[in-house]
Amino acid sequence: MRALQSTSLPASRRAAWCFVAPALIAIAVFFFLPVGAALVMSLTDFDIYALADLRNLRFVGLRNYIELLQTPLFWRALANTFYFVIVGVPLSMAASLGAALLLDARVTWLKGLFRTVYFAPVVTSLVAVAVIWRYLLHTRYGMVNYVLSWFGIGPVDWLGDPAWGMPAIILFAVWKNFGYNMIILLAGLQSIPRDLYEAAEIDGAGGWAQFRYVTWPMLGPTLLMVSILSMSGYFQLFAEPYVMTQGGPVQSTVSVLYFMYEQGFKWWNLGVASAVAFVLFAIMFAVTLLQLRIARGAEA
Repeated sequence: MRALQSTSLPASRRAAWCFVAPALIAIAVFFFLPVGAALVMSLTDFDIYALADLRNLRFVGLRNYIELLQTPLFWRALANTFYFVIVGVPLSMAASLGAALLLDARVTWLKGLFRTVYFAPVVTSLVAVAVIWRYLLHTRYGMVNYVLSWFGIGPVDWLGDPAWGMPAIILFAVWKNFGYNMIILLAGLQSIPRDLYEAAEIDGAGGWAQFRYVTWPMLGPTLLMVSILSMSGYFQLFAEPYVMTQGGPVQSTVSVLYFMYEQGFKWWNLGVASAVAFVLFAIMFAVTLLQLRIARGAEA
């Protein structure tokens, strides 16, 4: 019997590798190979001339990274991106958690309808709704300024004023994306045992005390995952400024990805664009590690 078991083990491993091999090949071809090629490209002066003839391609080492760190527009784009992340992620998580708590409440009616309504912006075309928001935020004819006029507030140039360009994009991004995190948080809320709430009620805990001492600690791992997903998504800001402001006014909404797009597909500095991508990856990786460390410290 032992001999049969020892001979069947390699066969089972071969079967497992046969099942996993297609996925591994797809990941290698469509992820690791492009990432490796982009890393090599970031160390060259790959531009439109090299695109026409590879003999014009030269290896420049870390020059692209050094010049990138000396480019004022890159630092402006990085500051705009951090502004978008620092303000947008907490607002998105707050909106998602609030909507999830409302849908999880016992007194809420038509939960399926509201769940669909809240999630609908996530599955709509980003470009289409961005164009609609451009009309809503129009200085003279937009619905937002029309509503503000009811309260005696003058028209705001949402997309033409450097002070309001990024807040307008943040508002749009929060509305567009909060439904996705809402579904995740709702699943986390529904996984919390109801016995804990019943025990808290018996002990005299009110609604706020139940949220603070039951809901919040039990929802901690889900909140950590949502924060990491939201952070990584918000760092990749591109479509919103591309459609709504084209990086303006006066570069107040240029993001790192928008800067990378212009370097790669407007000026054809593909080596520099690849360097931007890896710098952004390093920043996102460092921020994710920081989030995990803070979460572990909070648990300890």
